[in-house]
Amino acid sequence: MPAPTSENPGPVVATPKQTAPESRTSYNRGWLVTFAGTGINLALGVLYTWSMFKEAIGKEFGWKGEQLNDPYALCCLVFAFAMILAGRFQDKMGPRITATIGGVLVGAGLIIISRTSSYQAWVLGFGVLVGAGLGFGYSAATPAAMKWFPPSRTGVIAGLVVAGFGLAPVYLSPLSKYLLGTQGLRGAMLLYGVGAIVVVCGLAQLLLNPPTGYVPGGAAATSSSAASRLSATVSRPGEVLRMPVFYQLWMIYFIGAGAGLMVISSVSGMAKKSMGSAAFVAVALMAIGNAAGRVSAGLLSDRIGRRWTLICVLFFQALLMLLAIPVAGSNLPALVVVLLATLIGFNYGANLSLFPALAKDLWGLKFFGMNYGILFTAWGVGGFALSRLQQMLTTKSGGDFTSSFVTAAVLLMFGVALTYFFKPQQKT
Repeated sequence: MPAPTSENPGPVVATPKQTAPESRTSYNRGWLVTFAGTGINLALGVLYTWSMFKEAIGKEFGWKGEQLNDPYALCCLVFAFAMILAGRFQDKMGPRITATIGGVLVGAGLIIISRTSSYQAWVLGFGVLVGAGLGFGYSAATPAAMKWFPPSRTGVIAGLVVAGFGLAPVYLSPLSKYLLGTQGLRGAMLLYGVGAIVVVCGLAQLLLNPPTGYVPGGAAATSSSAASRLSATVSRPGEVLRMPVFYQLWMIYFIGAGAGLMVISSVSGMAKKSMGSAAFVAVALMAIGNAAGRVSAGLLSDRIGRRWTLICVLFFQALLMLLAIPVAGSNLPALVVVLLATLIGFNYGANLSLFPALAKDLWGLKFFGMNYGILFTAWGVGGFALSRLQQMLTTKSGGDFTSSFVTAAVLLMFGVALTYFFKPQQKT
């Protein structure tokens, strides 16, 4: 028999299928990694409680106007751009080390700001160190989990992992209210810093990529469906940046995330006008909506497609922004405020599961960390630019949120149009 060559590869040798025990072990490992990633994001979600912290900062430190949002806005920006470096690190070194670095950075940043009232120190500690740590921790959790599951579950797995980040204020809001009342702002930051190091670094040890040659879901996962063909695509970051569709997707992400962050960064202040000291309830329920939106959008997009799911999300969010105009600052019942906050959180959260799923579909998993990190800069720029714009508009109007909501609604409708004409492509 002639020796195999590139033209005559020889007989095909069947690859053994996973046995039932091996499949069950891999299945269990995949869920362990998924929930470890969710737990890491639960610990990292301190970002979404800033609307409570900035009120305490104003009272204790005397900061005014845009200063109150600067550490938060910079944190969003650094978080996003750190995702590029962290994504490359995750692709090369794996999720365990990457998430551990994230836990240390977040903890260090919070501990530093717990010792000072300096504006510059808070910008450095919260804006830079915490932002970078969020990027490293967040970038490690999602790709590690998605690699254990077939393409048909991409949306829901991405949604479950990132739901932790959105769900964090459910426990952080009442906990922050308690700690601010008993320990003060600095004491709360110290405890959060120590907690971040212990929890994130501990759960990071459970993150693990599948072994080389692993097929998600066994032989049944290797179907000829469009989802399977898309997930088999491998695009390097340089190739992604040459695709026009990347910039279209970036702008849609900028709008969807930025409009939501405009509201999230100030929801406590808006709710306080009608709910008083119980405003933290609105923050917590918005977080439940945020997490539910991530999981629900992931499930829905696995069935009807990412594009149509995203169109629905952006359109509904635009309507909610317009409905918020008569609600913000009014004397309407607290239930109306809470319901609106929950629905806005739901639609904002949907973005955080749809875009990683789109990145995997379009460009594959081999370079997912860096590819999604580059796309995620849209979230950071949107959060930085639009949350700062919201603070400026609100300050100029004497505390009225109308101009902010109108601006967000117009941007979201532009996002709907961009998404409608979105035509996925893999390579130029």
